[in-house]
Amino acid sequence: MLKRKPIDITGLRHLYPFQSHFMDIGGFNYHYVDEGRGEPVVLVHGNPTWSFYYRQLIQSLSGRYRTIAPDHIGCGLSDKPDGQIYDYKFKTRVDDLEVLIKNLKLKEKITLVLHDWGGFIGMAYALRHPERIGRIVLMNTAAFLPPAGKPIPMTLQLIRILKPLATVAVQGFNLFAIGGLFKNSYKGLSKDVKAGLIAPYNCWKNRIATLKFVQDIHLTDNNSSYRLVKKLDQNLELFLNLPMLICWGKHDFVFDDDYLAEWTRRFPSAEVHRFPNAGHYVLEDVPEQIVPLINRFLDRHPLAAETKDNKCGSRNAECGKEND
Repeated sequence: MLKRKPIDITGLRHLYPFQSHFMDIGGFNYHYVDEGRGEPVVLVHGNPTWSFYYRQLIQSLSGRYRTIAPDHIGCGLSDKPDGQIYDYKFKTRVDDLEVLIKNLKLKEKITLVLHDWGGFIGMAYALRHPERIGRIVLMNTAAFLPPAGKPIPMTLQLIRILKPLATVAVQGFNLFAIGGLFKNSYKGLSKDVKAGLIAPYNCWKNRIATLKFVQDIHLTDNNSSYRLVKKLDQNLELFLNLPMLICWGKHDFVFDDDYLAEWTRRFPSAEVHRFPNAGHYVLEDVPEQIVPLINRFLDRHPLAAETKDNKCGSRNAECGKEND
């Protein structure tokens, strides 16, 4: 029988010095970082990363904001149950985030910072609770169906189609997470950062989420996740009047310039910064540029001032009823 190895991040504390918090969600330990005080900023990661990806942003923001960074079930320091007892579906990811935010009893409007799958999960939460959202920061992500005629990369298609082989490759040899260390960074990652990003995915059982995320990509309308993304796709205009910052790494084999163009088409007033020397892990490649940009963006859009002008906020009850 395959054994589950404990996850040891002792050697990473110089990069990730945060106290761990856990919440019981559905009988599983859901890990999150909760640093600082003030207006809440919620950082939602994608696949195959975890809250470690946001470490430099957490350190910067937590001096002025309550900075919260969860690990999805199966990721980071959260529990990694078998697929028979946790379904690893998009809706369940959103449900988990919703429970976390509700139980933390956040009173102020939330700023969402979203990367990769975090864009879908975070914006789906926002669609359920548009009145709770004050600002949005996006990094190489999506929250809509693929742009017209846009296929997903062949690597991801093979993981979905060749299921037995993909299971061995992703869970057995950790090729998805290890490949990401080289393909997703344009500048290259240090040895310690590489170790940190893959630390939670140290054995077959602990790599289940990296496989399930890819298998749940929403491509056809017979997929429950597809239907949820379609609903999100059709309702993103609810957030047209929210302040939005987009930081985009040019060298991304999934979320490329076509996805950026779709964001800017839908949100023409968004503040956009494109980084020619960064890849999918844009926050790893150019943190010295993105972290100050996010701080300045938050300064320029104080939530108290934005509330009066937020059109979605003026119809909160209606928005909430539409998307329950």
